[in-house]
Amino acid sequence: MGGGQLTSSPVKCLVWDLDGTLWDGEVHAGDDPIPFADAVRTLHTLDQRGVLHAAAGGGGPAAAHLAGKGLLDLFTWLEDGQDTKSESIRRVAAELDIGLDAIAFIDNDPAERAEVAAALPAVRCYPAEAAIRLPELGGFSPAYATAESRRRRHLYRAEAARKAAEAAYTGPPGEFLDSLDQVMRVRLADPADLDRMHELTERVHQLNTTGRTFARDELLALCASPRHEVLIAELSDRFGSYGTIGLAVTGFSAADSVLELLAVSCRVLSRGAGAALVDHLITAALADGRRPVAEFTRTDANRLMLITLRFAGFAVVHESNGELTLAVDPHQPPAERPHPLLVSRGPTSGGATDMTRS
Repeated sequence: MGGGQLTSSPVKCLVWDLDGTLWDGEVHAGDDPIPFADAVRTLHTLDQRGVLHAAAGGGGPAAAHLAGKGLLDLFTWLEDGQDTKSESIRRVAAELDIGLDAIAFIDNDPAERAEVAAALPAVRCYPAEAAIRLPELGGFSPAYATAESRRRRHLYRAEAARKAAEAAYTGPPGEFLDSLDQVMRVRLADPADLDRMHELTERVHQLNTTGRTFARDELLALCASPRHEVLIAELSDRFGSYGTIGLAVTGFSAADSVLELLAVSCRVLSRGAGAALVDHLITAALADGRRPVAEFTRTDANRLMLITLRFAGFAVVHESNGELTLAVDPHQPPAERPHPLLVSRGPTSGGATDMTRS
């Protein structure tokens, strides 16, 4: 299986209580409080690291107050606060398509924190006074911040626009996907991609074949290895770019093309990107005269990735203690499947592309 290790989930979204936590006062009661300086610094610091912000109790006057203080743009999602905090957090997770184990909650009220902790034990809860030190905690403090992480909230807002368009669409779902004009560009990774590649191995848990992470020097060595190929996938549509959404690490032998890690962002879970990328890798392996093989490690979160591999034509050839080896029979290759996107292959980040329907 090579290098790499399993890691706990980093925080992808911090859900804020507002009154008494982000500021001292009750906006709904007519107060006009100044946000705490430490909390504002944390908002900006975590935003630059790619941590999304949401608010539980951010409807009506609270949203207007955030806007008036220049903070509304930092929040990706606002809940109106009419339900329990745990229900608000459930909706945040659903709207942003983020696992509960990747969400943290900050509130000045110990009863509210206790309610969330009891209802959603996977959510990390913090008191308001912890705001100043959150950026120093492990789940919030990556060793780097990529250009993509710094614009993550903008990517999520583009996704919100897509969802709104999808909700308003009256035709079949497949026709809506076709209307997006999606293009996935697959290319060889280079050193400029190291931070984003490392970030994908740490942040992606659902569409992940092994749950392994690679240090930056390991990724650099894999990129330079003649026995490996490291590919990244970027996705865009008529609403804009999704950014870098996939990473594939493949090892080569004389007979086999072994997928050692495939990670595809959960942001494109419903767009068919995972299936299209798997089919692309199968096609490339068969074209090179090698048997497509995939390593897979069962985790609590990645069952959907196994389903994706099986539907693509991979069959289990060996399993032991949750470690699977799957392969495609080169003598019975899977039939070509239509996908609502185009796949573009380029040799380098600046190389020419060959547009083909995957």
